[in-house]
Amino acid sequence: MAKVYNFSSGPAVLPHSVLAEAQSELLDWHGSGMSVMEMSHRGKEFMEIIHDAEHDLRRLMAIPENYRVLFLQGGASQQFSMVPLNLLGEKKSVDVVNTGHWSKLAIKEAKHYAKVNVVASSEDRNFSYVPAEDTWQCDPNAAYLHYTSNETIGGLQFPFVPTPPEGVPLVCDMSSEFLSHEIDVNRFGLIYAGAQKNIGPSGLTVVIVREDLLDRALRITPTMLNYRVHADADSMYNTPATFPIYIAGLVLKWIEEQGGIKGIAARNEEKAGLLYHTIDSSGGFYSSHIETPFRSKMNVTFRLRDESLNDSFVSEAKKNGLVQLKGHRVVGGMRASIYNAMPIEGVKSLVHFMQDFARQHG
Repeated sequence: MAKVYNFSSGPAVLPHSVLAEAQSELLDWHGSGMSVMEMSHRGKEFMEIIHDAEHDLRRLMAIPENYRVLFLQGGASQQFSMVPLNLLGEKKSVDVVNTGHWSKLAIKEAKHYAKVNVVASSEDRNFSYVPAEDTWQCDPNAAYLHYTSNETIGGLQFPFVPTPPEGVPLVCDMSSEFLSHEIDVNRFGLIYAGAQKNIGPSGLTVVIVREDLLDRALRITPTMLNYRVHADADSMYNTPATFPIYIAGLVLKWIEEQGGIKGIAARNEEKAGLLYHTIDSSGGFYSSHIETPFRSKMNVTFRLRDESLNDSFVSEAKKNGLVQLKGHRVVGGMRASIYNAMPIEGVKSLVHFMQDFARQHG
């Protein structure tokens, strides 16, 4: 089997040891005689899997007892509807920070249910920065303040956690930086994240929600989109994404083995530093449009000075075992997603290739 380093933005690379363990257990999980994919989600075997996954996530993130962990489906995109449906309550408006593609989609969806106040936007400079927090026009009566902590497509990341007005819950789409560095869960009312970046395969969405926010759902909220329904059923109101939850549980144990989130974060800093140094020291052959303080450590976007070389860059990279480097169609250029499971060796291989390519074509 040819070894490649997969820089896809998601579904993304998974730890090799996790895949190997899943392979070894595929036909028979722990002597049960069944694959996880065949188990009843209410049987004792799967109940052990999902309880272990929640326990490990709570320990890794130090999630307080007054927060519920939900294992849902529908991706982060479904949360664009679920958040306003569940958190509006008696309020009429929500606050949102606009820093890129996924922020804009969250805004678009929230407008179906509420007045949306865009408290700040970086669209004026092509989403290359995060507006200074002291310039935000927040509403103290908003139902919540929503932001996207890492814009997967644009390659922008918040270097800080916002502070909303007193009493306004902070909501974060953390999909592409979830578990990549330490956070204080107490600062958030709700966190959501699609699994296919740092947690596991697609088909699973993790929601961490403060208990007191579970009873604000609008009357029109469909049963399947109601957080309280899923919380009361321990994520078992309907059949959950059993196999993705199982893989997520293995990934959580792998993170623990890497020194926990603190250990993962140190490695992520090193990987991003290597790649951005290569871009910045290329004499302009490569460039990043994201202003330095706001560069993502998960999704490194960059352009070639001569964009006629884009196809050659991608094809030559593939020949060198470096795949999925083409940027999103919305922004073009290149994108190297270097999530938790991307080994440092993969980034070093990419750096060496980029340096060689620049020497050949510069």
